[in-house]
Amino acid sequence: MPAVFANPYASRSQHISSQKIAQLRFNSLCFVPVWGYVVKLMFDKLKGVEERFVELEKLLSDPGILQDRDAYQKYSREHAELNKIVRVFRLYKQTLTDLDDSMELLRDGDSDIKDLARDEVNVLTLKKDGYEDELKRLLISTDPLDEKNVIIEIRAGTGGEEAGLFVSDLFRMYSRYAESRNWKVEIMSRHITGVGGLKEIVAMINGKGAYSRFKYESGTHRVQRVPATEAQGRIHTSAVTVAVLPEAEDVEVHIDPADIKVDVFRSSGPGGQSVNTTDSAVRITHLPTGLVVTCQDEKSQLKNKNKAMKVLRARILDNIIREQDEQRSKERKSQIGSGDRSERIRTYNFPQGRVTDHRIGLTLYKLENILHGDIDTIIDELSTFSQSQALQNAGSIKDQRPWMDHT
Repeated sequence: MPAVFANPYASRSQHISSQKIAQLRFNSLCFVPVWGYVVKLMFDKLKGVEERFVELEKLLSDPGILQDRDAYQKYSREHAELNKIVRVFRLYKQTLTDLDDSMELLRDGDSDIKDLARDEVNVLTLKKDGYEDELKRLLISTDPLDEKNVIIEIRAGTGGEEAGLFVSDLFRMYSRYAESRNWKVEIMSRHITGVGGLKEIVAMINGKGAYSRFKYESGTHRVQRVPATEAQGRIHTSAVTVAVLPEAEDVEVHIDPADIKVDVFRSSGPGGQSVNTTDSAVRITHLPTGLVVTCQDEKSQLKNKNKAMKVLRARILDNIIREQDEQRSKERKSQIGSGDRSERIRTYNFPQGRVTDHRIGLTLYKLENILHGDIDTIIDELSTFSQSQALQNAGSIKDQRPWMDHT
């Protein structure tokens, strides 16, 4: 059975299979293109948001939901986010109604009434345009993934041991950034190299808005420095890949127990030595996709399995999102944050103390501060550029998304 993905603007009983996901976009980077900027199209689709808002109000008063703490919190968060949009949308609809009424008065035979109506039309037109702009901004800022926790996977690429050491550096950078925002960092799995580096590490960062800040980090990070073992002082270039996945909840990605194979074994450390004397390590294989997740950091088999399932759900959700993104590659090329892991996104040059983000041409000469977690400047610039690109691309969105004609 294929993985099932829940549409946040469908009723609770409706689900969308991964094969049909391209028809209803759950965009991981910029939610506003889901309805486009053709005003009529935006209006039609916003009605769907309003309907979902009304449905959420009913769900939040349902006795069954009130008794389910997790479900109640989930729907409350969604209700709060949609409330911002629905409030403006309702003002916008009222303005359109008032504008239509004033346009009718322009046909009146009384010149005084026509003059008053003309002034009113001018005022209402300005209000209408203002609400349209505000709705666009609200839609951009309310990617439903943004508030989620994230799973970050960092893996050594080219460069041997030096790449493994840089995996450790990047993980430390992200951990310190998360700590500065009072977010919790939980290691899901890691493979330590013999020189103190990491072949790979998978960690979850728990905190409201974590995905909105980390989502631009997916891609290839390149480091240029002189390794400690380099006798002639030559600069080596190594690469590390980063994948940022939004945490997937059970109600969003359902995994049929019959679709997974669970293997248990004894965990091991560097060099293959045994760490635990019990079969606590867990390997889960998702048979339909071939995805494999291993977790051995905990001494409890159950804890390892739960962690592995979290990672597996996130990877399935990530695959679903990427299937959609491939169909819109032309649009994504004009936006940063595409999440393409083969894309070289940033260079860390140690001899020059320089960090360059190649997507937006940003260069900062404060390498040490950045590696200590001071990455807000980079993230803010990437976020601003992404939103400006979304606004500029508004006019061409509909042609690239024929499925958007479906409410």
